[in-house]
Amino acid sequence: MLELQGLTRRFGAVTALDGLSFSVPSGRVVGFLGPNGAGKTTTMRAVFGLTDLDAGSVRWNDAPIGQAERRRFGYMPEERGLYPGMLVGEQLDYLGRLHGMDAATTVTAARRWLERLGVAGRARDKVESLSHGNQQRVQLAAALVHDPELLVLDEPLAGLDPTGIDAIGEVLVEQAHAGRGVLFSSHQLDLVEDLCEEVVIIDRGRLVAAGSVDELATSGPRRLVVRVDGDRQGRWARGLAGVEVSEVAGGVVRLVLDESVDTQALLRAAMEAGPVLEFGMERRKLSEVFREALE
Repeated sequence: MLELQGLTRRFGAVTALDGLSFSVPSGRVVGFLGPNGAGKTTTMRAVFGLTDLDAGSVRWNDAPIGQAERRRFGYMPEERGLYPGMLVGEQLDYLGRLHGMDAATTVTAARRWLERLGVAGRARDKVESLSHGNQQRVQLAAALVHDPELLVLDEPLAGLDPTGIDAIGEVLVEQAHAGRGVLFSSHQLDLVEDLCEEVVIIDRGRLVAAGSVDELATSGPRRLVVRVDGDRQGRWARGLAGVEVSEVAGGVVRLVLDESVDTQALLRAAMEAGPVLEFGMERRKLSEVFREALE
């Protein structure tokens, strides 16, 4: 498990990280969210010792992180971390050697990841000759070539077409299922919701929300979606105690319920108004959770 404890980092008058604490369990995909300038990249760089901390610590499996531990991590920065004029295959070989791999193991691993990510045919091409999407794939291969125990990825899905998103998303989930910890940042909240089991949301360097996607989606007031044939405006629900009509669109009525409201009694009230075509609890989308956390 990766543990970040009380991370604080100031750049002059700007506080990039303000006592930030959260963890990334092994075997889980954790989405790392926040608006631009929230401190996500600074946090990721702190994991690898690439930025000094004014306070706080980064720990791996309940011990301080040093160079030996970081050699077992994989990092994919948002900005290109590859040599643009170097051949793809040679670059992966070089990076594998830096992590202490022997020549034969590096070649095998590089070939496997290039094939898995759909760019095996580009091994003899320079990185700078590749499209943005293929550069993203190669950069992920570079983070994976040494079989890391933890993956930290800064905007790995940015600028990818649907095929690229599917390819990289599948790899991240596979890595978590194999027991690795995966932390990745993204502004594409619908994709985070699909891929991640847990989410961490920060703003101005502080933690503002964290938990499993299911916990966050079902937190807050209960929400009910109802569609009654013959009452497209939800007149049957208006004036009921503890019931707020939050939205009416296309005959679908969305209700916000107090804890005291009996949903079975609501169902009976809806049935009295006409045939009930839809009746079910609604999860909050991650985009809603994100917006509310930043308020």
